[in-house]
Amino acid sequence: MSVDSGLMLDLEGVPDRGEQLALLGDRRPVRVPADLWRQWLSDPVVVARFEAKRYRRSPQTCWPFIGAISSTGHGSFRAGNIGLERRGTVPAHLFAYQLEYDVIPRLGWAATDDVTVCHQCDYAACTNPRHMRLGTNRTNRIEYLRRRRNFNSPLADVRGSAGRSRAIAEAVRAGLRNGDSAARIEARIRAAEDAGTPLALW
Repeated sequence: MSVDSGLMLDLEGVPDRGEQLALLGDRRPVRVPADLWRQWLSDPVVVARFEAKRYRRSPQTCWPFIGAISSTGHGSFRAGNIGLERRGTVPAHLFAYQLEYDVIPRLGWAATDDVTVCHQCDYAACTNPRHMRLGTNRTNRIEYLRRRRNFNSPLADVRGSAGRSRAIAEAVRAGLRNGDSAARIEARIRAAEDAGTPLALW
């Protein structure tokens, strides 16, 4: 795994504390050591479990996570355990990004200028690393507020992010259970997306 400098935020001046903050699966913040991330990302069994929970399509399209979906609409992947008591449940898009580009130092903290992984496709359950870039909590929020007004954006879905992500995941799972062709699964995905489009009154 190598870091693509064109996709990485300038991390100069960001303290490398060798850990990240994971929030999915538990209300208490979980600090994930960088060494544990590297262990998960290099473990073929963990990676195979992750790959079984995302649906890969063409490189330009979103790759839906078809496992558990969090209340924010992000994929929720249990990579392993943290210590004896805590489950290592992490955002699926974060796992996907680091699987492609390597571990990011000090990610997911609370300040507005802290580093975060931003979806450029605005679909929270997308796990295509080409649809993500590093930014800050501040810029991510600004982009969200600007793009959610676009009726064609996933952010405008009347079901909310979680409803959209769950509907798409179920559409893919149904297609896979039925043994549908890739084209038929694409049709299912489009129908699931269209079901959340806001109604225009003009």
